[in-house]
Amino acid sequence: MSGTTPQPVTVVGLGPMGRAMVTALLDRGHEVTVWNRTASRADGLVERGAVLAKSVVDALAANELVILSLTDYAAMRQLLEPAPAAGALAGRVVVNLSSDTPEETRAGAEWISRQGAVMIAGGVTVPPSGIGRPESSSFYSGPREPFERHRATLESLTGTDYRGEDPGLAALMYQIGMGMFWTSMLSYWQAVALADANGLSAKDILPHAESTMNAMPGFLRFYAERVDAGDHGGDVDRLAMGEASVEHVLHTMSDAGVDTALPAAVAALFRRGTAAGHGADSFSSLVELLKKPSP
Repeated sequence: MSGTTPQPVTVVGLGPMGRAMVTALLDRGHEVTVWNRTASRADGLVERGAVLAKSVVDALAANELVILSLTDYAAMRQLLEPAPAAGALAGRVVVNLSSDTPEETRAGAEWISRQGAVMIAGGVTVPPSGIGRPESSSFYSGPREPFERHRATLESLTGTDYRGEDPGLAALMYQIGMGMFWTSMLSYWQAVALADANGLSAKDILPHAESTMNAMPGFLRFYAERVDAGDHGGDVDRLAMGEASVEHVLHTMSDAGVDTALPAAVAALFRRGTAAGHGADSFSSLVELLKKPSP
């Protein structure tokens, strides 16, 4: 909010992401108290004006707004469940930017609530290098009033995409993105491995890889409405043709002598779809298999 005084904030956890957050907050005039198990990680931040708390209890006591940048919610519990820290949570607004499942996030929010505090869950969608950039964004969910009260401070880190009162929603949106990201990047590493086996470098195939990835949004937009409507008609593509294609990919990888675990898993899914009677349907019909546990 323009014209308001930057509010003080505590940041617990000074890995690369936590340090990037503290830097962004300091750059925007916030008073920042920090704490980390390895205190030396705060050295450069203290030189820039951050205050290093002597203990996590002191860090919690310093400010109403507390940002956690930890590995997961288990790390939060290990740090905050012991009596001195748990007792210092009362009255705090804890913004937990640690990654975890929606269910663990909901359980963590309930535990925070029992300590007399409020938890807002967050899912940061950029690496540390994206913190402080206006084009970056993070998902948030949890009680709306405290989120709105602290939105300006959180927007010192990234843009904010509030998803509702359920604290698990931010984690859900984050994990949806991560599921797509890791699988997509694995497909690129697979492509690099195949290229290398044939005497090509990652740089050699980069324009083709970029062109392939740049085409994906069009496919996502085309299929979204059809999938939501349960329309898997084979008027545009057919699973049987897709199965033939992924078998060719698998054989190409095998012939090149590279690891085939990923393409074999893809081919197996296509085969399951055909076996389930979807050969004449669109390959989007595979989403119906994915909605259920693997056999």
